[in-house]
Amino acid sequence: MLLRPIARATAPLREHERLLMISISTVLVMAGQGVIVPVLPLFARELGVSTSAVGLTLSAFGFARLLLNVPLGLLSDRWGRRLLLVGGPLVTSIGMIGSGMATDLAQLLAWRFIAGAGSAMYMTGAIIYLTDISTRENRARFIGTNQGALLVGVSIGPGIGGLIAELFGLRAPFHIVGGLALIASVYAYFRIPETRGTREKCAATETAAPAGERERRPWLRMMRSRNFLAVSLVTLAIFFTRTASWQTLVPLVGVSRLGMTPGGLGAMFTGIALFNLVLVTPAALAADRFGRKAVIVPSLCIGGSGLLLFAVAQSYPTFIAAALLMGGGLALSGPAPAAFAADIAPADVRGLAMGLNRTAGDLGFVVGPPLLGLLADATSFGWGLAANATLLVVASATFALTARESHSRPNAKATAR
Repeated sequence: MLLRPIARATAPLREHERLLMISISTVLVMAGQGVIVPVLPLFARELGVSTSAVGLTLSAFGFARLLLNVPLGLLSDRWGRRLLLVGGPLVTSIGMIGSGMATDLAQLLAWRFIAGAGSAMYMTGAIIYLTDISTRENRARFIGTNQGALLVGVSIGPGIGGLIAELFGLRAPFHIVGGLALIASVYAYFRIPETRGTREKCAATETAAPAGERERRPWLRMMRSRNFLAVSLVTLAIFFTRTASWQTLVPLVGVSRLGMTPGGLGAMFTGIALFNLVLVTPAALAADRFGRKAVIVPSLCIGGSGLLLFAVAQSYPTFIAAALLMGGGLALSGPAPAAFAADIAPADVRGLAMGLNRTAGDLGFVVGPPLLGLLADATSFGWGLAANATLLVVASATFALTARESHSRPNAKATAR
């Protein structure tokens, strides 16, 4: 009798046990990556390298993801999701421990590439795993829950990393990250079951490609889908904006126009990160209730309006209002693009589809900062931000006009058209 209230209270967790397990693993992995955020640039400078070389340590990590997303998606389709969910943190652990032992730039870049490969393995496996265990009716909420876990890990990591570095030196956080990643790998091995080939209770909507299309090369089938191309443009625009404007131009605008200090910028970024965390759940619920397009299209326009406000901001109130608009717009888009990509992906090439979609995002991640930086140098910060706003609006309009809603027709076949 006494156990019945406990059983009722834990019923939702038991019903979505696999979602809880993948979210715990995500917190461990992302907390580990967050630990080295305040440490990596200082560690690279300690090796006696230039500022531009410090940037290479970030690029090496992102370049590994760009190269490996699609092959890893294919690998998961052939050999299963656990290979990535267990192997990814293990490879990350090796890369991070090796980074902490590096004695020159070449070694550090090599180990950072290995760590990036591990990150690509885990994040690709996680998004495919979530699409396997969800349906159209709850997919955005499942992906949103994992995004919330990601934000929690990223938020707590930097503070821990800075404290560890002050107490034990700049190399110590890398070893801590390696340990956390190893724990995540062991946890995934014992707790996360395989989902490739499983069929959920609503699997009638998750069909494989029609027999007449299976002889085509699967990557060609996806690349010829206007729905998939439209959502990939959305993903590229979002990642482009996060790295090129939010992480690169916005801090420079704050310092050059308003004289903001690093502490002030850090407080703003932390506040917006918490704001985004609050918005993840409502964004996911809206995407599941009203459809993916109903969330994606207006959210990109809101983000674009924030960029335009940044372009003309000359005071603190305007700057903060722009940050809220831009951060809120990107947060509201949240899990909807990934959910849309999963909705339209035939079950037999789901790993490939999610890998291609992540590659589109990482392409924006890699090319955005230098491209927008060159434009801002040639013109001004305002024109660079306006150009990014144009990209968001173009992506929103393209998606609105060419993509067919994937969620409002639950009985339709989930094939890329």
